[in-house]
Amino acid sequence: MQSLVIRKLERWDAEAVSRIQKAIIKGPVTIDYHTVVQEEAGKRDGVSFVAELDGELVGFMITYIIHGGFGLEKSAWIRLFGVDSKYMGQGIGQRMANEAFMVLKQMGIRNVFTSVMWDSTDLLSFFKSLGFERCEFINLKRTID
Repeated sequence: MQSLVIRKLERWDAEAVSRIQKAIIKGPVTIDYHTVVQEEAGKRDGVSFVAELDGELVGFMITYIIHGGFGLEKSAWIRLFGVDSKYMGQGIGQRMANEAFMVLKQMGIRNVFTSVMWDSTDLLSFFKSLGFERCEFINLKRTID
């Protein structure tokens, strides 16, 4: 993987991000990635990255900063993450995460959170390998009829 480049997320990455996610879930994409990428790529303090291999976008990590609330100090959340299934297990996700962690540390942010579905064992294992562990927060959901 000599030509792997980790760079900031740009607005024009939306189509490739959507393509990767569609391949991962093996079905229709229900998230409007164009809007998500436009929002996050346009932020001055954005800490979202993509991975390019030989000029092809093969991974993305989209994060956002919250400035406190519900007992949290300023922290970061990993909103979306994915690596093209052809390139999983090659350290691409770890490289993007390490880049994000370095920038977040420079910003004075110490805590990074994410939410993962309980049955996504591969994703849980990935985040565990990065040092993530269960925390004191519980996700709550209400369906609006």
